[in-house]
Amino acid sequence: MQTTNFEIPTEMRDFAEKSIDQTRNAVGVIMTNAHKAADQFQAGGKTVQSTFQAAVAKGFDHAQANANATFDFAHKLVRAKDFREAFELQSEFVRSQVAALQAQAKEFGSLAQNAAH
Repeated sequence: MQTTNFEIPTEMRDFAEKSIDQTRNAVGVIMTNAHKAADQFQAGGKTVQSTFQAAVAKGFDHAQANANATFDFAHKLVRAKDFREAFELQSEFVRSQVAALQAQAKEFGSLAQNAAH
């Protein structure tokens, strides 16, 4: 029995090697891009996390400031001499709290805007 030697043509071998090299390069590019995307996602996650932490801390600061303002108002109110003075204190408190809430909302808006960028 005679065995014939089967040889792969040089052109076919070159084509296969070139295809393997191109595929290896393509996979390398895909992996590099995947790593970059993962790094960007992780960095974005850190930004979101730090922004969230800043917002929570700012929220506690605002809550404390609002509580202090309310207690200060309550002390002034119990010392009011008459209804007119109590009404003036109430009006002053409402104006100052509206201004404070506007400033606080602006701060939260800035935090949200910075997080979006």
